[in-house]
Amino acid sequence: MKSPHSTISTGSRREFLWKGGGGLGGVALASLLQGAGKLEAASLVSPLASRPSPKLAPAQRVIQIFCPGGMSHVDSWDYKPELERLHGRPFDLADGKNFFSGKAGNYTKSFWEYRQHGECGRWMSSLFPRLSGCVDDMAFIHSMQSKTALHGPAMFMMNSGFILPGFPAMGAWVTYGLGSENENLPAFVVLPDPRGLPPGGVINWGAGFLPAVHQGTVLETAAGKDPITDLFPATEAAPMEGAGRDFLQNLNRSHLQQRAGNTELEARIAAYELAARLQLSAPEVTELRGETEATRRLYQLEDPDAGPFGRQCLLARRLVERGVRFVQVYCGAENTTAKKIRPNWDSHEDIVRDHGYWGAVLDSGASALLLDLKSRGLLESTLVICTTEFGRQPFAQGNNRGRDHNPGAFTAWMAGGGIKGGVSHGASDAMGWKAEVSPTYSYDLHATALHLLGIPHEKLSFYHNGISRRLTDVHGEVIHGIVT
Repeated sequence: MKSPHSTISTGSRREFLWKGGGGLGGVALASLLQGAGKLEAASLVSPLASRPSPKLAPAQRVIQIFCPGGMSHVDSWDYKPELERLHGRPFDLADGKNFFSGKAGNYTKSFWEYRQHGECGRWMSSLFPRLSGCVDDMAFIHSMQSKTALHGPAMFMMNSGFILPGFPAMGAWVTYGLGSENENLPAFVVLPDPRGLPPGGVINWGAGFLPAVHQGTVLETAAGKDPITDLFPATEAAPMEGAGRDFLQNLNRSHLQQRAGNTELEARIAAYELAARLQLSAPEVTELRGETEATRRLYQLEDPDAGPFGRQCLLARRLVERGVRFVQVYCGAENTTAKKIRPNWDSHEDIVRDHGYWGAVLDSGASALLLDLKSRGLLESTLVICTTEFGRQPFAQGNNRGRDHNPGAFTAWMAGGGIKGGVSHGASDAMGWKAEVSPTYSYDLHATALHLLGIPHEKLSFYHNGISRRLTDVHGEVIHGIVT
């Protein structure tokens, strides 16, 4: 019987790179090297160089809006007339339904009125008056589920497909497969809420076992602040910076040639080189003075509440416009005790207070983003995804003004980039407690996103610890009903 490593030990150097590179990254690398005609050029080929999709793809880039804390689907996107009938009745624990914390209250109808919108006639709550005007461009997945009711693990699952930390985020997988179209900006950019990082922190956009260069790069979104801390050299060092940078680059390249395959070293060198280019490109992309007054009003930049998220969404548009492959925007921060409001969507005590605030924020920024992308001809090639980590229960909690965590059902939506607007997939049960028709996990959402980018999710893989790893693990089905 042959050794499992026999093809590597006896094959050519090119074959070794093909097999060792893993998945589409290895295919892309071999193609680049064959075109260059020199295997020795491998160390000079950027791991983030733009690579064509394996097949014709409607989407070229992704903007993902993440609403941490657990948005209530029954108060936003998932209309449940049965809750109106059951409103005020005791929650029947004999049904076997679980709750996460506190005490289960009575069945509670939506805190916002639902109406039909658009030519498609989709139901949407009055929490989103602006987004309701975009409903014909949106596809809703009403049967999303998570495997956990804990914020951190559920965030990891929605981002990476696993409830444990340490697995690559979707943005890392996408840039691993396709690279970036702009060598002067990061391929995977994260725009956190100005209040802070989300539950789970930086792990949410980590590269895991992929080459470290594919991890997300955080840009500061607050107005008046440098996009990256310590990006610019001290004034007295500026005159010597160019010569010093060239000298360091030569030393780094020489050092790397003796340590081929050290991805952390490669990523560190690439980061330093990118940092030098970012001194010009980052200020340009984050400087909004060139935007028209109409655009500033569209994103409500002057509004003290909606303005910060509007700025994040506008930055996302400017980034993808310049060739950034994957942008993740967070609408909410880490969960802490509420002051005036909770800092994210985790509305245990007062859903009208918390969802009322965050709903207006999301409604303003996300609708502006869709309208802006569409007016510029970018929506058809930009996939926009909006999700949360889990939903909330159909009963009231505590003082009858909040709702508990519900991993059994929640809603995500997608728009642009090959999405068929005005449609939906799956359904939760009559009360919105559990996904009932076509239960869907992050695997299926990720598989659909990769499909729209032209990547078969079964083939985007990386060999790690004896296993050929994928974003979708061993699961995932493309949701064909919502794609064109």
